[in-house]
Amino acid sequence: MSTARLTINLDALVTNWRNLDAKTNCETAAVVKANGYGLDSGRVATALAKAGARNFFVAAAEEGVALRRALGPGPGISVFSGHMEGDTKLLREFQLAPMLNSLDQMLRHFESLPGHAFGVQLDSGMNRLGMEPAEWAAVRDIALGQNPVLLMSHLACADEPDHAMNAQQLNVFHEMTDGIEVPRSLSATGGILLGPDYHFDLCRPGIGLYGGQPFGDAVPVVTLDLPVIQTRDLMPGETVGYGNTWTAARPSRIATVAAGYADGLPRAMTNGGLSAYAGDTPCPVVGRISMDLITIDITDLGEDPAMLTLLNEVQTVDTLADAAGTIGYEILTSMGRRYARTYQG
Repeated sequence: MSTARLTINLDALVTNWRNLDAKTNCETAAVVKANGYGLDSGRVATALAKAGARNFFVAAAEEGVALRRALGPGPGISVFSGHMEGDTKLLREFQLAPMLNSLDQMLRHFESLPGHAFGVQLDSGMNRLGMEPAEWAAVRDIALGQNPVLLMSHLACADEPDHAMNAQQLNVFHEMTDGIEVPRSLSATGGILLGPDYHFDLCRPGIGLYGGQPFGDAVPVVTLDLPVIQTRDLMPGETVGYGNTWTAARPSRIATVAAGYADGLPRAMTNGGLSAYAGDTPCPVVGRISMDLITIDITDLGEDPAMLTLLNEVQTVDTLADAAGTIGYEILTSMGRRYARTYQG
């Protein structure tokens, strides 16, 4: 079998949700957009629902449909993109609550789905989605008269605890929502870690559930094992891979494994000092990552392994992200379809 194996530990994911939930005195929902950060939203949400999560967030109505089919009736499913043109039937038939982002969305929702659950997303300074303070002030009474289920906003710099933007957005959110008898939500993973002032009535962790930063105490959720297709011996001075970017400085043994940038492992990781692991022993990744193959220096192993591990408890998605100059979110959501996926828990 030449397919790499991605193992997703749902028990670890549930542990991360419970540990984040324990940091608050409010409800803890779960963000499962982008197909559960690439790990299968249905499986992820089902495990979290069994653990006690009652509300879930997705990016688009179509994601909400797939999630409702997996979860069945009962749990709340909210849609960050709000009520877009063409969403009405999906929102109604699959009991999805749009987080309305604009006056246009608000009018569309109230006209086409009167009495249907909705929330309002407010822009507290990120300038991405949501109503700005002046717009909200103009429509606030109309919106509240329709009984929203949630008022929410999103922090731009929560992964930097000392960033002045956090306190600024907190103040703006208070100004926009204080005195309103509607549940409020400001924080994802980073906001939870900022402390109780940011928690309000509901928190919505995403990346922390899947083992990523800024939740430093997260339990790793994914393991990636790569099968060795071939091994070869190199003499000093011989090179490996496209562009001759790595040259053997000693007699070396190289293993070629089945994975590459087509599987969500970017070429930019090549020069990031990464290793693949044979048990607890690191073996350096050498040469360029290509579409389907990665080459690894196994000289010091003393034997040829059948598999080498790229993601484990030591080398996490954030390690790979750092090597590629990106973030753990991108690594997770790019995990390729060719992987043979196994779920534990």
